[in-house]
Amino acid sequence: MTDTNGMLAGKAVMITGASSGIGEAAARLFAAEGAAVLLMARRKDTLEQLAQEINESGGRAAVSVGDVANAADVRRAVDATREHFGALDAAFNNAGYAGSQMLPLHELDQDVFERTMDVNVRGTWNCLRSQIPVMLEAGKGAIVNTASTAAMVATGAPVPYVAAKHAVLGMTRAAAAEYAAHDIRINTLVVGTTRTEMISHAVEAHPELEQAFVARQMQKRMADPVEIAQAALWLCSDRASFATGTALAVDGGLTSN
Repeated sequence: MTDTNGMLAGKAVMITGASSGIGEAAARLFAAEGAAVLLMARRKDTLEQLAQEINESGGRAAVSVGDVANAADVRRAVDATREHFGALDAAFNNAGYAGSQMLPLHELDQDVFERTMDVNVRGTWNCLRSQIPVMLEAGKGAIVNTASTAAMVATGAPVPYVAAKHAVLGMTRAAAAEYAAHDIRINTLVVGTTRTEMISHAVEAHPELEQAFVARQMQKRMADPVEIAQAALWLCSDRASFATGTALAVDGGLTSN
């Protein structure tokens, strides 16, 4: 059920990468905390099923199918958020891509580099470019971009992914500095290994990664997607009113080592 006194009560929030993992968990959590949620991802059937479940449980959800690497798709999602809910108060730019090739740089296919950069870097850029003008018009807003521990250290993930997440972190910090005076807060989540569809596929292809992924963490386990969604919830809410430009680590202690 939706909490009319929840942390996001009365707010309209756009969530990318919403069809599974952290994005799906955030969609359910944000809706339960009072938000109207616009769900964006490429998988239409999955998104529509999720939106139906949220609506049937008393929440409010709508769908905009698209690829964050496509600027027109992102603009359509931003417009859909306002059309359905009358505003865009916050955004959780969570869509990401790492690929399944765990190979050295010189052996990676070129298309892995292109897709990794398109989704993580161009995708975040497209979201910011479309979301910020709406928030400027409203005079306030909150944006959370999903990065990774790979934004801070060489984690052993493929080089394009590490480079892309460093770029997401830098983009977030620079944008936060530009728009702080306009009451638009922009933050990053530094996410540790989380049991998402993407990670599950990597572990299935390379079982040895199960232990390798968590070996450098203080907490020797993967996160549940909802644990990451809880951090995004706080950053999107008014309770994080003095947090901007930050890289909030939700990583089992990896970046503290």
